[in-house]
Amino acid sequence: MAHPKHKHSKTRRDKRRTHYKAVAPTLSKCSNCGSAIMYHHVCPECGFYRGKLAIEKEVAA
Repeated sequence: MAHPKHKHSKTRRDKRRTHYKAVAPTLSKCSNCGSAIMYHHVCPECGFYRGKLAIEKEVAA
């Protein structure tokens, strides 16, 4: 395994890591109820996916 001959500075290390960051997920509006959902996921509020009922939600009494 290779070993570095000289120490890389903290600046050089940090410049390499500038692109490591968290990305917020892209959200869209549900076509049925209008709540925010992630793409390619069933709506957690109403249970619809692409205009069709995917899972039945229980009605709170």
